[in-house]
Amino acid sequence: MKQDLRSFVEEYGRAYPGEVIRVSEPVGLQFDLQAVVLELERRRRFPILLFENVHGHTIPIICNVMASRRALAFALGVEEAQMPLEYARRLKEYIKPVVARDPPFRHTILKGEQVDLSKLPIPTYFPGDGGPYITAAMTVAKDPDTGVETEGYHRYQVKGPTKMGVSLHSRRRMFEYQRRAEARGKNLECAIVLGLHPVIGMGSLAYPPPEVSKFEVVGGLFGEPMQIARCETIDLMVPAWGEIVIEGEILAGVREKEGPFGEFTGYMARRSTEHVFIAKAIAMRERPWYQSISSGRVPDHILPLGVLREVEIRNALSRVIPNVRAVHVPTSGCAAFTAFVSITQTRPGEAKHAIPVVFGVDHYLKFVVIVDDDVDVFDESDVLWALATRVQADRDVVVISGSLGAILDPSASEQGLTAKIGIDATRPFGQAFAEKLLMSPEKVAWARELVDRLPIARPDPG
Repeated sequence: MKQDLRSFVEEYGRAYPGEVIRVSEPVGLQFDLQAVVLELERRRRFPILLFENVHGHTIPIICNVMASRRALAFALGVEEAQMPLEYARRLKEYIKPVVARDPPFRHTILKGEQVDLSKLPIPTYFPGDGGPYITAAMTVAKDPDTGVETEGYHRYQVKGPTKMGVSLHSRRRMFEYQRRAEARGKNLECAIVLGLHPVIGMGSLAYPPPEVSKFEVVGGLFGEPMQIARCETIDLMVPAWGEIVIEGEILAGVREKEGPFGEFTGYMARRSTEHVFIAKAIAMRERPWYQSISSGRVPDHILPLGVLREVEIRNALSRVIPNVRAVHVPTSGCAAFTAFVSITQTRPGEAKHAIPVVFGVDHYLKFVVIVDDDVDVFDESDVLWALATRVQADRDVVVISGSLGAILDPSASEQGLTAKIGIDATRPFGQAFAEKLLMSPEKVAWARELVDRLPIARPDPG
């Protein structure tokens, strides 16, 4: 499988005409990209966008690369319906990376006084943002204790030619690596890689055991070794097919105000770990693409994490419950705070047993609803119907207080503590319950064929 972004975009555009749009109209870096993405989202359209004419720059900007389930499924080489199970299976199959000797990003290398972040077309997304932000910043670093590599997305606020503020607010591996380096009085060497195949992004969001490199996870998703290459000025390996690589380090013992920034919650976030990054070199492919991930609640920002959470929840539940049917982490809950799970109950108490298992998968989760297998978890109206007709609050609601939550959740405490609600919205096991209204499959098929022939005006997609 080809591991570069350009090949993916070309192949996806051929497979789905109209899903890759080249925008030749001139756009600026102040809010223009975000406004276009928001308008397309209002129309329920999520194509990949390549902005070819960016004011003041010769480098085009690509965005919306991971904004649809269709694109993520295509990246894995499977049909959309097959994606959850295949994604879950491959996440458990680690393959070690291989080193590429002459990566394309070494075509142009800027060092010393040549390093100037303003040479890159870095947008500002929302009024109120603290400044321009690198949002598709795949950050790569090594554990100072073990040498295990990790990679993950973090936001970077541009503050000068070589200086950026960075928030490691997920408090996962990168935060811990920086803490370990800082405890030794050392800066954490890291690289920011822009312009990556979606599979690399999908693998970077996973939660493998601490001794497993994220590069091995990506290899499992590709079904072949991930190709990596050495940086120019720091001792790190990075994805070999990245478009742009910014090499540098996060400073030990230095904190500066960073933000605010329009975060995945749909609110302006002022909470930050306030770390500081200094760039040492910029390496680029010939005629590179700058990748942007729009901010806020748009799918390009939150969908990949939601899909990953669905997979991780399914994997965790399947170890303790035999009949997990479907999992949905909806974008209405910021693809982070809410999870709907359908199961086929075989024993009393399975639904309530599932609730803490789901919460244990990801500390961001706040609301978990378990439903029967006759409820479509991808139809929020169906889930709300189950809540309305199968739940008694004094019997079916579980509340957990003072639990670890997301520091960017505006309703959480300053320390990121939150309360969590689990709801058993299943029918009581083994007891008589009201009969659900159903239409026969034959009549459903007949009615669908009839309605397709009726002269009914189609709704305006806008």
